[in-house]
Amino acid sequence: MNLFDFLSASADRNRIAIIQDGKEFTYDDVLRLADNIAGQLIASGAAFQKPVGILAENSPFWVSSYLAIIKIGAVAAPLPSRLTSGELWHYIRTLNLSTLCVDDRLLPRYRDLVNEIEHLVLKSKTAPAAGSGENDLAGSEAVDEMHDLAALMFTSGSTGSPNAVKVTHRNIMANTNAIISYVGLSADDRMMVILPFHYCFGTSLLHTHLRMGASLVLNNYFQYVEDVLEEMEACACTGFAGVPSTYQSLLNNRSFRSRHFPSLRHMQQAGGRLADRYIRELRAILPPQVNLLVGYGQTEATARLSCLPPGMLDLKSGSIGKGISGVTLKILDENGHLAPQGQVGEIVAEGDNVTSGYLLPDPAKDPFREGKLFTGDLAYADEDGYLYIVGRAKDFIKPNGYKVMTASIEQVLLELPEIAEAAVIGVPHDQLGEAAKAWVVLQEGAELPASLILEQCRAKLPAYAVPCSIEYSKALPKNMAGKIMKQALKQQEES
Repeated sequence: MNLFDFLSASADRNRIAIIQDGKEFTYDDVLRLADNIAGQLIASGAAFQKPVGILAENSPFWVSSYLAIIKIGAVAAPLPSRLTSGELWHYIRTLNLSTLCVDDRLLPRYRDLVNEIEHLVLKSKTAPAAGSGENDLAGSEAVDEMHDLAALMFTSGSTGSPNAVKVTHRNIMANTNAIISYVGLSADDRMMVILPFHYCFGTSLLHTHLRMGASLVLNNYFQYVEDVLEEMEACACTGFAGVPSTYQSLLNNRSFRSRHFPSLRHMQQAGGRLADRYIRELRAILPPQVNLLVGYGQTEATARLSCLPPGMLDLKSGSIGKGISGVTLKILDENGHLAPQGQVGEIVAEGDNVTSGYLLPDPAKDPFREGKLFTGDLAYADEDGYLYIVGRAKDFIKPNGYKVMTASIEQVLLELPEIAEAAVIGVPHDQLGEAAKAWVVLQEGAELPASLILEQCRAKLPAYAVPCSIEYSKALPKNMAGKIMKQALKQQEES
């Protein structure tokens, strides 16, 4: 089955698919626009299993471009919409792109590159095809759902350079069905989307809601939190999703604590660990009918891998839960054997959602082996099989020869209520060889001297893990998905 058919099969063409800036777009609007774009792509020479880029912010145009590319059997290559010309040129060369669906409002930023792209499908030149509302094109291009690619999704690059992941039609279908099952979605759901669709967490929201014939409210301006909250209430949103920094922003908003959200049913959190104290705060604020779904995923696994049931948030605080339907998660030691209960090892995933690898694999650090995904995340399992991540395998420091996960230091910092965000990297040190350096962002209006931060660290950490310095920042560098970019901190430190 072509993914296009899978996503559009449940669509009542008269129902609202997308709401943006106060405008409503029906499934008929979206699918007719997809047909129009598909026709332009075919005319421009877009070929079966060849990549077609999407350069736009979340919008009906983005959604219809994505559906059109998949429908003709080409491969969607979503790109971040805030690239520099140099970064865009890198993506174009990496993917060998000759066709790009682009919001023409972005063109002035890339005037020097326009001539480098053979075919441009512009937002201003696309419109729903006139007619009866039925699809004008013939049926979707037949694909081998197990092996043919639907998309090239880039990793977030939060700990390294982004890499394109090869995602098949089957990968997306399997993951979409599993997410729908554990969230309990229906056609009556309406999701507030503030995550960009080029990020796999954001794309998963698109997939699940299209599959159910549900609705998406698109807001590309989460920096104006108050406006997003107003729109959530006005549009009667039933769902919301975000990464840790998203929820930290919500909790820093004064009116969030006093709102009731009568229609809200679930909030999804993934993209990194949200500190336990933030989860406690959220649960104290949210109405009883709202389920907080804490999950874990990777682009290499299409999107989602695990979820902690809402009823286990107290009993299994800090856990990412267990594998979702169709996903097997194991903790393996350095020898590839199943780690005993409580022993730290690497999370290894199996399932139809595990992708076929990178577009440009590095044999020296390829996480795909024998159909399994070696996630690079270190964790342990408790007596009931619930998983607890302790950090990234490569995100550690070695002060005085001791291996210390930076996540363990960050969690200690985040226990201080005055600290909104924290990030730790390793820096050269005369005595220890390498030591921790911490960047902290304080809550608005808060004051906290470094001496008290270090006192907290000395009480909770071994002496060699206590940061050698604390640096205050107004904001930490983040990508468009809101994930902290430690590479940027390292570059800043080295410059």
